[in-house]
Amino acid sequence: MSGGEYEDLPAAARRRLVVRAVLAPVIIIIGLLLLYYLLPLVDRRQVSTVVSLILGLLIVVVLLAWQINKIKTSRYPRIRAIEALSLSAPLFILVFSAAYFATSQTSPHAFNQDLSRTSALYFAVTVFSSVGFGDIVPVTDLARVMVIIQMLGDLVLVGMVARVILGAVQSGLRRHESGAPPD
Repeated sequence: MSGGEYEDLPAAARRRLVVRAVLAPVIIIIGLLLLYYLLPLVDRRQVSTVVSLILGLLIVVVLLAWQINKIKTSRYPRIRAIEALSLSAPLFILVFSAAYFATSQTSPHAFNQDLSRTSALYFAVTVFSSVGFGDIVPVTDLARVMVIIQMLGDLVLVGMVARVILGAVQSGLRRHESGAPPD
């Protein structure tokens, strides 16, 4: 880690910040995965799956807005940005993974195969990172609409959110350089 905001720190404090920057994302991701695998995700009504997807996406948006504000006012905006991305991207993927799993349980023919939690997670990550390998395919219109929403959300998350978080880091760094007190 280099940059003006770290130069005035003793070596031990810089090491603690590096450890925090590495451990926080790992702990966040492990916690989210535990929740995903342990929470009951099946409700036999498609309407509740759609409502859960919408609520999950709303939580991601609210969380991102809150994190962006925290990055702007943080004493260490780069570390806050790492934490924000380590929560937002996996949460976004897990929201869709849970929706795919629940949809597969509610409507077994929504995909070309039944989805376990792991295969739903695999599918969500595959859609996030590319356009899929073709081994799991949405078959029903509802499943296809969910995948379309994820693809568009992926573009927003990767493009706009990355830009907004980078802008928040730059704003936080300018704030730090100007001597404004952090929150």
